[in-house]
Amino acid sequence: MEKYLTTEEFAEAARTAPSTIRYWRHIGRGPQGVKRGKRVLYPESAVAAWLSGEDEQVKASA
Repeated sequence: MEKYLTTEEFAEAARTAPSTIRYWRHIGRGPQGVKRGKRVLYPESAVAAWLSGEDEQVKASA
């Protein structure tokens, strides 16, 4: 089963503030999040790929 990160955990991994993660989500930057109730969760594998730059390469080649 896939592990999901909260906005706060994603922010810690990205070394930025949770408000920045929320802004990125608003403008469509970063990995796709899943809304569960009031929380937005991010698949750990998607966050890791995005942080390493692999996600951007996939979007550029599509």
